[in-house]
Amino acid sequence: MVDYSELEIEDVREIARRQEEEVLDKIDPVSEILEDVKDNGDLAVLNYTSRFDNADLDQDGLLVGDEAIDNAYEMVSDQDIQVIRRASRNIREFHRYTKPSTLELSEFNGMELGVKATPLDGVGAYVPGGKAAYPSSALMTVIPAKVAGVEWISVCTPPNPDGEINPYTLVACDIAGADVIYRAGGVQAIGAMAFGTETVVPVDKIVGPGNAYVTAAKMLVRGTTEIDFPAGPSEVLVLADSSANPTHIASDILAQAEHGGDSLSLLATTSREFGEEVLNQVENLIDDRERIEIIKKSLEKSMVVVGEIDELINFSNDLGPEHLEIVVENPLNVLKKIKHAGAIFVGSYAPVAIGDYATGCNHVLPTGGQARVHSGLNTRDFMKTSTVQVVGREGLNKVGDIAKRMAEIEGLEAHAYSIETRLED
Repeated sequence: MVDYSELEIEDVREIARRQEEEVLDKIDPVSEILEDVKDNGDLAVLNYTSRFDNADLDQDGLLVGDEAIDNAYEMVSDQDIQVIRRASRNIREFHRYTKPSTLELSEFNGMELGVKATPLDGVGAYVPGGKAAYPSSALMTVIPAKVAGVEWISVCTPPNPDGEINPYTLVACDIAGADVIYRAGGVQAIGAMAFGTETVVPVDKIVGPGNAYVTAAKMLVRGTTEIDFPAGPSEVLVLADSSANPTHIASDILAQAEHGGDSLSLLATTSREFGEEVLNQVENLIDDRERIEIIKKSLEKSMVVVGEIDELINFSNDLGPEHLEIVVENPLNVLKKIKHAGAIFVGSYAPVAIGDYATGCNHVLPTGGQARVHSGLNTRDFMKTSTVQVVGREGLNKVGDIAKRMAEIEGLEAHAYSIETRLED
């Protein structure tokens, strides 16, 4: 347990940097894999799939066919299919609500000026898998792209040792509206979507969460293709006072820790006694968790910070956490002062897990302090904007002299003439 007064700003930034270093340490081995995929296409993808996922596929096995998707529906109960459909509806409704207008024009100085938003042509979504199933990540990456109007949406997700993809993930991909699904994961999948192979179609942008290797790969292919943002090891900061339920907070810390050994769980509280009670509850609850070894490894990096509420708000803003829970007596007063966070959960009944699956907000979020400059995944990530200028005689007369003189100042005579010849009409 640490008093906020003992922390320097660099200590806070170091917490985020440690998360980022998990990614940067992987750059060299990742770059070698990417180069191999670029040079050797499907063969390299298949070799790394065998090496890292213990799945031996042939070239035809990279592409998931309709029969495999149909079989997946047979393997998932009707009740669970309905759960996935309900989650997809919430995600679709929220992202429709936040989608920018296709064309907005406003009158200004006798002209109509505005912005035209156009969807990208092709997007690749990375969905983690292999030993676990993440159908929610399929929904969170594919649905916003679909809502934005992207024409071609592919999914890469790693197979299990039998060469199959978890049926829940396949059902979620299909319900979300993916056009094609590939049995490929890890760095090789990112390389395949970026460079293209004999089987995998290259895309304009790659989105989705992944481990440190996947995140490093996304960073390295940027330039060949665009990416959403660095999304490495997951993290949560819970900002709580003594009015919070310590068992609830302990359960949220354990939930975060089970993501992986590199996940980060932080508690910032105004009460040392409350912090100690949360830690006691973590100890009481940990033995009942199925992923206990992963949780224990993750909790080695956990921290409890104690301070006044304004100090803890500063701590949060300096950190820029991926997930922020605000569980205090007056949460909206605190919310107004928060500047940097990927997703914010307000109140005693808003655990991160509710947003991971059911509210409709996106759970693909920037990590490692990147929330200071990046937003979470949304429909705008799948669109680009063009400015639109509808200029008639009235508008030209109002601003033409400005443009003409600015061109003359810069010594661009032909620019000036293109305006002057219209002014003289």
